Amino acid sequence: MSEITEARDEAAEQPLEDTEPPREDAEPRPPTQEPEPKTSADQPPARRFVGSTPFLILVALGVAILIKTFVVQAFYIPSESMVPTLEVGDRVFVNKFLFDGGDIHRGDVVVFENPNSEQLPDRGAIGGFLHWLGEGIGLSQPENEDFIKRVIALPGETIEIRNHTVYIDGRPLEEPYLTRAARRANSDFDPKTVPADALFVMGDNRGNSADSRFGLGFVPIDQVIGKAFIVIWPPSNAGGLA
Repeated sequence: MSEITEARDEAAEQPLEDTEPPREDAEPRPPTQEPEPKTSADQPPARRFVGSTPFLILVALGVAILIKTFVVQAFYIPSESMVPTLEVGDRVFVNKFLFDGGDIHRGDVVVFENPNSEQLPDRGAIGGFLHWLGEGIGLSQPENEDFIKRVIALPGETIEIRNHTVYIDGRPLEEPYLTRAARRANSDFDPKTVPADALFVMGDNRGNSADSRFGLGFVPIDQVIGKAFIVIWPPSNAGGLA
């Protein structure tokens, strides 16, 4: 009997569960609202522009202009004057980094502006900028605007051609880059002394090159853009220049 009594006492001590049904007039609790993620429309206009496609295009263009102006520039070969060293359609990189004209050596392949400025067209501001930009990425350009030739005689030297051989200050010049046909095309050229601020240049294709022997004349050093050092296109011709 005592066990029954204790069980009743424990049951009496347990709190009764609330079985009252919910009130119909009770106000429902509002649902928890998650914070809405911020969209690009909530950002300031300047921040929205940074990272956009137009911004990335402008950055890429700016980098390309800096590289073209101060480091390297691509050039298209428009003529046969440097065959077989350079073929028509080749693209070369020209080194402009820290180039001041004082580190030019005989045998260098250089790109320079046409020294006869009267032959150049007047494109205007916009046309000139587009030409400059297209030239910098190696697009095809007219033959009479920028030239690529090999340096043969340096300032103060006397050059002469006789019996199909080039002489510098009376000494024969070794030209391993010439083909037999190009060597035979070395027509006689009376001695001339290169001015102190200029270069004497010729193409490797001596029979088909408008160079310092003819109308091009001496090339002022300040019109040299840079030295070509590698062929980048087409892949079959890619490699360094000698």
